[in-house]
Amino acid sequence: MESQIQQQEYTTTPEGMPASEPAGTLALPPAPQSNAQLKKLGAQVRAFLDELPEYIAKFYNENQKPITVVLLIVATIVTVKVVLAILDALNDIPLLAPTFELIGIGYSAWFVYRYLLKVETREELGQEIQAITSQVVGSKK
Repeated sequence: MESQIQQQEYTTTPEGMPASEPAGTLALPPAPQSNAQLKKLGAQVRAFLDELPEYIAKFYNENQKPITVVLLIVATIVTVKVVLAILDALNDIPLLAPTFELIGIGYSAWFVYRYLLKVETREELGQEIQAITSQVVGSKK
């Protein structure tokens, strides 16, 4: 039992080929759109681009608060990332991070000594905090 494989016959003679353009010439496909259609499309695009600033201004005026909030959030995120990148770069400098820690410890010790050890200085600190609070929030009258 032999399996028989049928081979397709291929024509290699010019008679079997469909008629085409003469040798050496290329046939271009027909243009999908006429010049009138292209001019109409160009006019529509030009009209849209002419009215685009008006569309943007109208959209901004209608949605001014949400756009401002979104831009502020994005600006805050970018600012925080930049500050963190700068701090990370500073922390990579040898001996700078321990120096900042010592400065922080020294300032905290000075603050405790200046404002928190004595009763008079604690009262002075309380008055300063009340003054700043009344400036920010407003005084109660």
